[in-house]
Amino acid sequence: MNVLVSDRRLELLVCWLSEDLNYRVRSIEAASSDASFRRYFRVRHERGCQVVMDAPPERETTESFVRNAALLGNAGIRVPKIFAQNAALGFLLLEDFGTRLYADGLNEASADALYLQAMDSLFRLQSEVDVVATPLPAYDKALLERELSIFRDWFLQETLALACPQPVWQALQALLIDSALQQPRVCVHRDYHSRNLMIVKDDGPPGVLDFQDAVIGPLTYDLVSLLKDCYVRWPQASVERWLRQYFGRLLDAGMVDDDFQRFNRWFDWMGLQRHLKAVGIFSRLHLRDGKAGYLQDIPRTLGYIADVCSAYPELQEFNAFLQQSVLPAYRTTP
Repeated sequence: MNVLVSDRRLELLVCWLSEDLNYRVRSIEAASSDASFRRYFRVRHERGCQVVMDAPPERETTESFVRNAALLGNAGIRVPKIFAQNAALGFLLLEDFGTRLYADGLNEASADALYLQAMDSLFRLQSEVDVVATPLPAYDKALLERELSIFRDWFLQETLALACPQPVWQALQALLIDSALQQPRVCVHRDYHSRNLMIVKDDGPPGVLDFQDAVIGPLTYDLVSLLKDCYVRWPQASVERWLRQYFGRLLDAGMVDDDFQRFNRWFDWMGLQRHLKAVGIFSRLHLRDGKAGYLQDIPRTLGYIADVCSAYPELQEFNAFLQQSVLPAYRTTP
């Protein structure tokens, strides 16, 4: 058996597969890791190939993943089948969707078709999950405030040694949170982007990953995660075309009224909230967790922030702070 990573967790994983599940393991290789403490391994054995999630119980839980997999699967979303689980050890044996992320397959020729499929799945997520009956938590004011504070604490303070003037920060928070809470409530994946969508071999709907943190919240959150992706950027004309296509679908379903200007503002301001949070998370991953790879995604994400702040008069004060203090300090950061 070829084991590429050797550690105590991996030894426990192999023992679980071979002794509890009676697999003759032929090889294990690292499949991926994410921004949490979870890891994924691709396991080949005499019956095929599957993926094991390793979620250390002292750091993570498998409970929400299992619950949400059932919830999303019942709504018609293509989530990985769960073949076996050991909650005490923090292991799940999952369907293998392959190795092709949307992030790897997106280009000018493929983007329209891939985004159409992704928006089809997103529409099912938003229209088929019962927001009243679901056990998912609410994306409420407290959570929105905590997420915004990640930008302030980890990017402004820890990375740039800056402090946003309190009146400016409070006004920004109030504006973005009020906009988010005004929106129709749907099931929100929270990380619906090109690194969590898989191109599956049968050319069917995308495989959807990393849904364990799903909540009930704003209609535009996952849409802006997809179309203003922190890991790939498209021309504004393409983003607007996809946005209008999706708006038309929501309108036909009676999920929004015909005020596209308001919907577009919701979309932009939701994106601003998400991108501020993401910049803070990228900084925290580097400073606290030693994951420097996410630093390369900060310039793209700051670009989205700057675009929205310059487009709306309501954001003028924060835009001045951004242009006069934040961006110059970032450009001189080692």
